[in-house]
Amino acid sequence: MSDHYGVYLNFKKKIDDILFSLIDRKYPATLYEPIRYLLSSGGKRIRPMMVMFACEATGEDPEKSVNAAVAMELLHNFTLVHDDIMDNANTRRGFQTIHKKWNENVAILTGDLLIGLAYKYLFKTETLRLKETADEFTGGIIEVCEGQSFDKEFEERDNVTLDEYMMMINKKTAKMLEISAAIGALTGNADKDLLNNLKKFAMNTGLAFQIQDDLLDITADESELGKKIGGDILERKKTFLLIKATETVSGADRNLIMDIINRPDLNISDEIILQVKDIYIKQGITEAARSEIEIFTNKADDYLSNIKNNSSVDRLKWFSAMLMERKF
Repeated sequence: MSDHYGVYLNFKKKIDDILFSLIDRKYPATLYEPIRYLLSSGGKRIRPMMVMFACEATGEDPEKSVNAAVAMELLHNFTLVHDDIMDNANTRRGFQTIHKKWNENVAILTGDLLIGLAYKYLFKTETLRLKETADEFTGGIIEVCEGQSFDKEFEERDNVTLDEYMMMINKKTAKMLEISAAIGALTGNADKDLLNNLKKFAMNTGLAFQIQDDLLDITADESELGKKIGGDILERKKTFLLIKATETVSGADRNLIMDIINRPDLNISDEIILQVKDIYIKQGITEAARSEIEIFTNKADDYLSNIKNNSSVDRLKWFSAMLMERKF
């Protein structure tokens, strides 16, 4: 086990201990049982880990940022619960979604409580720069909501461009990692340059992470992914792969891609999903996605090269590589 992985597990335990302690409350059960169920269903704690690793990069004790890290994990789970309602998703991390196991009213209230708890733990953070921290956190929530709005709007359009897609994932996905890095850096009282380098590192890591997520939907092992392979195709989501296909393929392949986008009556069978996967591979679309992931990963590493704290930089590079090598 690498030293970096050992530190990751140590930080994860500290975060989980706080998360599980805050769900000890039992009443009303209809409010706290879904929270308990959600927070116990796993998760890699990516965003809180970014908080603590960024704090460490300032030279400050990373444990000083643990409450801020918990706040980011609670905020992340808030977005998942509400996204699942909007997507009418059946499962999350291999478990029934909150609105399916209970109902939509319970799920909405669960999300509301999560964001309240997130702010509670954010304001428990010991920092000299609380206003900046709150500004980053609140501004991030606004951008994440904008990103989700664009994502839902794109579902109704057949002409979404890759530039629009990149703008959307920057707001919806990368922003969460960026504000995680910012909050960790601010907790460590980072100067302007260090704060900027950590935010840019996290943003580019987040962009690579989302494209990797799109790619895994069609290439991962279903048992490891925790959901059906090709789920994005089934839901007609405007992923990097689907949008790239609309811009590059022709003939019968293009007809199939456009039918998936434009024909809600089309029954997208397992056979059609395999056909689309074949199109992605033979037309070089999966390879284009991998190239894009590499570009953003390299950009992220470039920003780390400006940071002098070698041990923490190595840890952040390890963390980024771990995210890109994941199988689910």
